[in-house]
Amino acid sequence: MNDSVSDARKIGKGQRWKLVLQYDGLAFHGWQSQHDVATVQNSLEAALQSLCQCPVRCHVAGRTDQGVHALGQVAHADIPRVLAPERMRRAIQSHLKDTPIAIVAAEPVAETFHARFSATMRHYRYRIIQSPYPPILEHGRVWWIPRSLDMVAMQEGANYLLGYHDFSSFRAAGCQANHALRTLDRAEWHERITDTGAKEYTIDFSALSFLYHQVRNMVGTLAEVGTGQRKPEDIARILAAQDRKQAGRTAPPEGLYFVGVDYPSD
Repeated sequence: MNDSVSDARKIGKGQRWKLVLQYDGLAFHGWQSQHDVATVQNSLEAALQSLCQCPVRCHVAGRTDQGVHALGQVAHADIPRVLAPERMRRAIQSHLKDTPIAIVAAEPVAETFHARFSATMRHYRYRIIQSPYPPILEHGRVWWIPRSLDMVAMQEGANYLLGYHDFSSFRAAGCQANHALRTLDRAEWHERITDTGAKEYTIDFSALSFLYHQVRNMVGTLAEVGTGQRKPEDIARILAAQDRKQAGRTAPPEGLYFVGVDYPSD
């Protein structure tokens, strides 16, 4: 038994665990706990309570909205059970069998670790399918755009977003952040032909933190660049305006994925 688990047993407060999750956002009204609706936090905390026979609170790296998916979400919880990592992962998963949540990994960590505040980088991906017909088998997991897209123009537009800016033009009205100053470290488009002959466009974003709906608002605006409704250099003008009305539509949630989080020890 390692020292951290042994210490947790002595003081009775439980061992802190880092949990890596995947989930299907279609089944949930977002991450955050709410009354009378299914959320990821509600489901995970219910599973942990069933496992431990006591309330267990979870904290997350990035709260996702209704319909947004996760490939590598990270949460932490103080769990008053002493189990080896793989046994802990399987034990939690067994209490999630009726939910579209997968526990990818469970790792005991120091009590100073915090899923949100210890993060050094967050990664998101947005998926678009461009095709004259709807992508039926990807329903709820991509944004369907029937019009042709110019990826070169979209990348040129995305390049204006890189670096340290006031992102007020891409900030939703309900954002509770104290300010809109953020550094965007990555905004990279990729294109591929799917097995059905459609074009899939993905853009990967990386930053320490994002504003409410920032990714979806950036994607919605860049899609307008891709369809020729805007020019790539319009992105610089929109940024400078610091006015949400100057930017494009909010891309739908189903194309957005929380990909992962970086921490100092990674």
